[in-house]
Amino acid sequence: MFRSNKQFLAFDSANRSERESWNLPRELCPCSGPASLKSDALSNWKDYFEWRCLPLHSPVALLLHWPLLVYYATQIAFSGKSGVETTKQLFIHYIGPEKELFQLAAFGELCALFPGVRIHVELVGPAIPEKRDGEKIDIDDYAHCQGADCMCRSSSLNKGSAVSSCMSSAVTLRLRKGFYHDRYRDITEDSFPHLVVAPNAGIAAYPSWLPTIELIKEMNIPAVFSDYCEEACHLAARCIHSVTGHPIRIPIQLNPFRQPLVVENSPLFIPCYPNCFLFGI
Repeated sequence: MFRSNKQFLAFDSANRSERESWNLPRELCPCSGPASLKSDALSNWKDYFEWRCLPLHSPVALLLHWPLLVYYATQIAFSGKSGVETTKQLFIHYIGPEKELFQLAAFGELCALFPGVRIHVELVGPAIPEKRDGEKIDIDDYAHCQGADCMCRSSSLNKGSAVSSCMSSAVTLRLRKGFYHDRYRDITEDSFPHLVVAPNAGIAAYPSWLPTIELIKEMNIPAVFSDYCEEACHLAARCIHSVTGHPIRIPIQLNPFRQPLVVENSPLFIPCYPNCFLFGI
């Protein structure tokens, strides 16, 4: 379904601007707004590709698993709860970004996934360079394809679609260097979260997670974690139970929007994929 050749990795990693472009023709990437509103919640990559009118051989999932993780985490964290569907602003605290920092334009797809909602994402982690600490990035357009004559090159056409314009559902990213429990007070002066998302967390492998788990428990808001394999999630669940005294609230489950490229040179003798399994508290 997907090829691993680096020419298909969609954004130029040397350019960190929110104006990055897909290195793909328009028929293979979501360079403008969707043609129609989602009739139901997306449940897998096939649903997403059909909704965005993309062929299954498009490689965009190699990057879009990050915004789709945010989307799906919201679905499972607030399942059955009223009020979230009607919110006009959504605040997400995204812990531990690394590779995402070179592909931030991928988060522009949140405009399509949350039509009419302004999305505020605080990306917090030690991998953020010192010089980028506090940097704010506003994404009010979709990343363009490589076609010079594509309609995505016209901002007025790009934003005009069957769904609410990206202008009304713009994404704001802010970068914060450091551990979440150290930066929490600074962040919440501007942004108290509806949800915490931690991709490929590795909770059992890093002792620095323990004070963060304690903090999330005190905050009493939902948090969704992902990891590369199911065993890592079970180890993390034990760590969380030892800190909080409670079992995880969202059971370990396969992420239907995991990245479809296996992790190479893994020390484990089992298949590992980025954002492969999910669980939450």
